[in-house]
Amino acid sequence: MTTGAVRTAGLRHWLSRLRWYVREVTGEAAYDHYVAHARAHDPDAAVMTRRAFERSRTDAREGDPRDGFRCC
Repeated sequence: MTTGAVRTAGLRHWLSRLRWYVREVTGEAAYDHYVAHARAHDPDAAVMTRRAFERSRTDAREGDPRDGFRCC
């Protein structure tokens, strides 16, 4: 491997780790975790679409008065 190829491989590795971190912190990966969990526990069960999952997640977050009201 040449020095340029090593640098490119290293950069790809760090960018993939950065992408993973950002997805975890922002909640973007929550749907992927939900699908993996649902398929592992009951492979025949229907899985919500991403839109339905996000709506359910938002409704749960905004519907709990103990968490405080979130206007925006």
